[in-house]
Amino acid sequence: MKKSLMPIFILGSLLINTIGLADETNLMKGKENMKDNKISLGAEVKPMAPAWVIGSYDKAGKANMMTAAWVGICCSKPPCVSIALRKATYTHTNIMERKAFTVNIPSKNYMKETDYFGLVSGRNVDKLSATGLTPIKGEKVDAPYLKEFPVAMECKVINIIEAGSHTMFIGEIMDVKADKSMVDENNSLLPCGLLFNPTTRDYYGVGEQLGKAFTTGKEILNKKK
Repeated sequence: MKKSLMPIFILGSLLINTIGLADETNLMKGKENMKDNKISLGAEVKPMAPAWVIGSYDKAGKANMMTAAWVGICCSKPPCVSIALRKATYTHTNIMERKAFTVNIPSKNYMKETDYFGLVSGRNVDKLSATGLTPIKGEKVDAPYLKEFPVAMECKVINIIEAGSHTMFIGEIMDVKADKSMVDENNSLLPCGLLFNPTTRDYYGVGEQLGKAFTTGKEILNKKK
């Protein structure tokens, strides 16, 4: 920004005419036009995110599930996922105790159960008994996953980061389990899950395929050659 304004400043200082002022005015108008397409929503408005269900065991070995939105892949080598939880949650306590968790991806058929897992605390109720869903003990980590959900990731905690109101648990993915119906001929996962809008508190389904990654952008890339 400083480099682009320097010639205008010099011209204005030496010539003191309207040429430099006009250029500066046009530059400012350009800034205003750029802002015209955006409005400031403040820091509290959160973008839409997938709804994930985090599985854990408590001290007594009781399985618990919690719906969380702040989840995402954070590393490829080793493959890792991060989850951010408030310290007050039961799942936070469980993960600190067991150093393991699962990330379960629901289908649209389990929207009610997914929502319920975020409405109550495992300290007070047995969520799995209430929903009738089946916890399966993880093969790779000390945490349960859900039999009925189409995809589950077994994760062991390798790092814990305090980030204000939330604790971020970095979990190395030890195994990904998926229903056969969710795997294509290339052994890649088919799309499933629910999208959650934390601002309006609405759920959305996953849309149709729009294009191929690392391919559609080549149209622009090839223009530069």
